[in-house]
Amino acid sequence: MKSKAILISVLVPVLVTGCGRSKAEKEAEPVLPAGAVPAVASAGPAPTLNNGVPAPLPGALPESKDSRDFVGPRSFAPVAKSADPSVVTIYTHGEEQEPSFFSRGKRGARAAKGLGTGFIVQKDGVIVTNDHVIDGADEILVQLSDERRFPAKIAGRDPRTDIAVIRIEGGKDLPAIALGDSDALDVGDWVVAIGNPFGLSHTVSAGIVSAKGRGRDDVPLDPSGYYSFIQTDASINPGNSGGPLLNLKGEVVGMNSAIRGGGAQGIGFAIPINMVKQILPTLLREGRLTRSALGIRIRDARDLSAEDRAHLKLGDEKGAVVEGVEPNGPADRAKLEVGDLIVAFDGQPTERSALLQWMASTAGVGKTATLRVVRQGKPLDLSVTLGELKEPKRAVRPRAAPRAVDPEGDPFIR
Repeated sequence: MKSKAILISVLVPVLVTGCGRSKAEKEAEPVLPAGAVPAVASAGPAPTLNNGVPAPLPGALPESKDSRDFVGPRSFAPVAKSADPSVVTIYTHGEEQEPSFFSRGKRGARAAKGLGTGFIVQKDGVIVTNDHVIDGADEILVQLSDERRFPAKIAGRDPRTDIAVIRIEGGKDLPAIALGDSDALDVGDWVVAIGNPFGLSHTVSAGIVSAKGRGRDDVPLDPSGYYSFIQTDASINPGNSGGPLLNLKGEVVGMNSAIRGGGAQGIGFAIPINMVKQILPTLLREGRLTRSALGIRIRDARDLSAEDRAHLKLGDEKGAVVEGVEPNGPADRAKLEVGDLIVAFDGQPTERSALLQWMASTAGVGKTATLRVVRQGKPLDLSVTLGELKEPKRAVRPRAAPRAVDPEGDPFIR
């Protein structure tokens, strides 16, 4: 049979599929305690995230960016040993709706279990994972590497980035992991993944960074999401969701989130840890992320035709082209115009439209930012005060019942 290229996202709701585990495999899981009540901290300025973990961790391997010094890692064991105590298994329990076979429109509830991965970022029990791991969970149970189990509650979540944070009840002096710098990664750098693929707890795999900046066009997930994935050929499978991607210092540089090609095909995707670090303090403080907005509709300048570039008098500039301006919105009040090319946001280059979208949405409501704009071939700076992004209300859809998946017959499975 001729094989087909398929895309399987680890972003499937785990209460539907259990991140790839069958129902029979999960029946033996214990009944979970009550939990998963959103916890919102008191208001105040967002703190700077500091998990108090020194880096590099003991036993981690030295890194060299000079190819002349390359001898390859002697072993990935030091990385695995230093990071593994901070990696946790996340069990979820909830209810899902399934259609009635005999009565159209009527649905019944059935128990659903799920499994994913997370990693401890603060010693008091703060754990980072994917939002889809805990989505719809009524009860959450966290198992540490020493097999101790704790109930946990949701502290904050952001579906658009697929980032969530949970907190262990009664946790203290837990082994928090060091968070690295994903911007410092180069294509070709060694990385190590730790997770629970198909329920095989604390599985370690290794590979390299295959690419950076993979977006919605490369990984067709939720079109309203914010993505800039690290691509890696480290083996990632359903169940790795929410687990750490590590550099050779033992620092987390990404959170494993999606796979392509049926799993273990050398094409996996991780959320950059810098993205996580940027919104985590707000999630811990407020439980959610309130996004700011410019009030414009944009597209990537790379997608313009030669005729359009000539009409706008653009040379080789990269950035975000304004296609629409919201009347009386922040950009309109700042005199931004259709056809303007935004090349920098507060001094930071915006070579891709997705990068401008991320910067503007996380800068903060009420913040005044400077936009570097190219208008008809001439550069100028505009000052704009950001407004609040009005998030569309998402319809609550009942989760479908688990079903057998035929990869050959389903080109895109969520």
